[in-house]
Amino acid sequence: MKLTEFATQFSAQAGINSLMEDLGKAMAGDQPMIMMGGGNPGHFAPVQERLRAELQGITEQPEAFARLIGQYDAPQGEARFIEALVDLLNRTYQWDLTPAHIALTNGSQAAFFMLFNLLAGKTLEGQQRQILFPLAPEYLGYADAGLTPNLFRSVRPQIEQLDAHTFKYRVDFDRLQLDESVGALCVSRPTNPTGNVLTDDEIHQLHALAKTWDIPLIIDGAYGSPFPELIYTQVEPFWDEQIILCLSLSKLGLPAARTGIVIARPELIRALSGANAILNLATGSFGPQLMEGLVRSGEILTLSREQVKPWYEAKMHQAVAVLKDAMGEDCPWMLHQPEGAMFLWLWFPGLPITSQELYLRLKARGVLVVSGHYFFPGLPDESWPHRHECLRVTYSQEPEQVAQGLRILAEEVKRAYAQAPSVRDGVALA
Repeated sequence: MKLTEFATQFSAQAGINSLMEDLGKAMAGDQPMIMMGGGNPGHFAPVQERLRAELQGITEQPEAFARLIGQYDAPQGEARFIEALVDLLNRTYQWDLTPAHIALTNGSQAAFFMLFNLLAGKTLEGQQRQILFPLAPEYLGYADAGLTPNLFRSVRPQIEQLDAHTFKYRVDFDRLQLDESVGALCVSRPTNPTGNVLTDDEIHQLHALAKTWDIPLIIDGAYGSPFPELIYTQVEPFWDEQIILCLSLSKLGLPAARTGIVIARPELIRALSGANAILNLATGSFGPQLMEGLVRSGEILTLSREQVKPWYEAKMHQAVAVLKDAMGEDCPWMLHQPEGAMFLWLWFPGLPITSQELYLRLKARGVLVVSGHYFFPGLPDESWPHRHECLRVTYSQEPEQVAQGLRILAEEVKRAYAQAPSVRDGVALA
C-alpha cells in the first residue's frame, strides 16, 4: 500500500499522538497510573450534577430529545446555542456580535486545524505564509496541525526570575519580528503548558501589531475568559474583528462533548463553516444543547467564576505546597508562576538528562507527565538547553494522587542530579 505525504504526517509519532495514546492506554490498562499528563479536567461534582439535571430535562421532553440525537445542525453549528451565546457576550462585554460572528467545531483541536490551514500555507499568489507564536513554549497540539511544511514560527521568551524558585515568561517584543510571511499571530491565554497569563498590556501590544500588519490575532481561551475562567490573576476579556477568540466547553467539564467555539469576523466564519461541512458534515449537538439553558441565563459565567475557578485554584495551591516540600533545596528547580489553567510548568536548570528521559523514568514508576520539549513548535534553535529541561504536570485530578506523583517526580529529579555531580550552579535566564 502506497501512502501519501498526508498519511505519513498523520501517522507519525507527534506529541499530541503520544500524549493521547498514553492517556488512553493508562485508562484502559491494568497497571494503576497517576494521571498528571493530559489536560483532562477533574470530575467536579457541582458541575456534573448541574449538567445531569439539564440532560434529564432534555430526555423528559420528546421534542428536545429528538433534536438532541435525531437531526443534523448547520455547518456553522447549533443555531439556538449560538444565538444564546451572542446575547450573553453582548450584554456582558458589549462586543456587538451577531450570529454571523460565531461558529462551532468538534472540539478546539479541530478548530485550530482548520484555522491554521485557512490562514497559513501557500496563498493563491504563491506566497508561503506562517502562523507566528509570539511566546514559546506553546500548546503541543498546535505543532502538527499544518498541512504544509514550516507552517509555524515561534519566538523565545524573556525569562524573569521572581524569587529563588519562581519565574515567568514574558513576550520579547524586541525579538518579535513580523513580515509579509506572517498570516496570523496566535497565543493561548492562559498558556498551555505553563499556566502563564499574558498581561492586558501584552495582549494590546499584540493586537496593535496584528492591526498594523492586517492579520488576525488568535487567542486560544480554552482555559480562560469568559468560561471556564481558570485565570487566577486580573485580566480584561477583549475582542474585536481583528481577533479570533477560540473558546471551549471541555475545561468546564464536558471534554467528551467536543465543542469548540470560534468568534471572528463573518467572512472567516463562513470559510470555517465551509471547512466544517467538508470535514464533518455537521458539528455535534450534544454539548451546545446541554449548555444552551446555562448560556441563555448567564449561569455559565457564575458557575465558572464562583465554583469552577475557586476549585481549580485551591488545587493549584495544594499542588504547589506539596511540590515545594518535596523538592526542597537539594537540587536546582524552578516553577513558572501559576496564573491559570490546570498545569504546573517545571524547569530543572542544567538537568543532566533530557526531559524526555525524565518522562520515561516517571512513566516506569507509574506517573504520567509530559516532556517539555514538545511545547516549542516552530522554534528553530534545537540547541537551546531550556527546551529539554522542562516538564508539564497536571494537577486537575485527585489531590492525593497529585501529591504522590509530585513526590515521585521529586525523587527522580534528585536522583538524576545526584548521578551527575558536575551540574552547573545557578540559573541561566538567557
